[in-house]
Amino acid sequence: MNTTVNSMVSSTCHPNATRCSGTSCLVPASNYNEVLSLILSIFLTVMLALVMFAMGCNVEVRKLWGHIRKPWGIAIGFLCQFGIMPFTAFALSLAFNVLPVQAVVIIIMGCCPGGSSSNIIAYWLDGDMDLSISMTTCSSILALGMMPLCLLIYTSVWTSADTIQIPYQSIGITLVSLLIPVALGIFIKTKFPNVAKKILKVGSIVGLLLIIIIAVVGAVLYQSSWTISPSLWIIGAIYPVVGFVLGFFMARFVGQPWHRCRTIALETGFQNSQLCSTIVQLSFTPEELEVMFAFPLIYSIFQLVVAVMFVGGYQMYKRMCRRSSSKSDRQEAEGDAETPPSKDKQQNALENGGFECDENGNTGQKSHITQM
Repeated sequence: MNTTVNSMVSSTCHPNATRCSGTSCLVPASNYNEVLSLILSIFLTVMLALVMFAMGCNVEVRKLWGHIRKPWGIAIGFLCQFGIMPFTAFALSLAFNVLPVQAVVIIIMGCCPGGSSSNIIAYWLDGDMDLSISMTTCSSILALGMMPLCLLIYTSVWTSADTIQIPYQSIGITLVSLLIPVALGIFIKTKFPNVAKKILKVGSIVGLLLIIIIAVVGAVLYQSSWTISPSLWIIGAIYPVVGFVLGFFMARFVGQPWHRCRTIALETGFQNSQLCSTIVQLSFTPEELEVMFAFPLIYSIFQLVVAVMFVGGYQMYKRMCRRSSSKSDRQEAEGDAETPPSKDKQQNALENGGFECDENGNTGQKSHITQM
């Protein structure tokens, strides 16, 4: 009889059940998403470190030291990173009248330092790589003090700053994963410049693909968090654009060259969304996370989408300029070949003496002086 009961229970219970009573079974919760998230996090961290190693192959010690010795670009980036971005987050939260916990997560995102993705995009936009890496490093170091200060100033309207936990360990890991690969890349560039060029070419392509993969994987992995307030979607879409635009015009206003303006714009708009997610998970209850946890992911996806659009537009612009330049050069060369120079032009050329050269490269005027 017992054998019959046991066979009936075993046939109706889940094979992974830990406790059974007739047809009622207690099945352990699946931790598939947690394990997958951990594996992807480790994989992406390693890949990002390799990409930063490739980006380091484009850094020159002399220029990097010049930015540190005369930190005008870094100072502008600091003002944008910890001045413009937190205030913009505060203003958007008030303008859209979001929930208190949602306002807090928006401000946390605005107070985070720049992310490593900005270095990859800066390469594709022909930015100042030395300035980009120095700004990312300095913003991560300064975030140790500036994040608590900005959160104290801007979140006091909705919550106490004591409830927000700053993961200093995560900031330290970010610094290590940035500095060590970049230092190795600089060493390779110094000792083996030809090898560094090949590494940079491969790493830049892998880095751009990695950014797209991160956005897609995040969207799939946390798809259950997409059901949130429409206002968070709107803020997440326009906030990165506001950061890029304000950073660019701020840099241009103080007289920075175009390539540095692009770099400062990227460092302003790109935020470390992984750090923001860690802070949110450490500081709030599961009930509060349901209405706020998706915002760092939304911001991350939109900042990547906007950046990739910028890269596509900029690369198309470069190709158009090259075609236009080559076409005009070809037409000018054909025109010079078909039209013989006039007597006046020949006379001017002879008088100038700069257009006649002997086999040694000396001008006719210099020969005349030598003969005299």
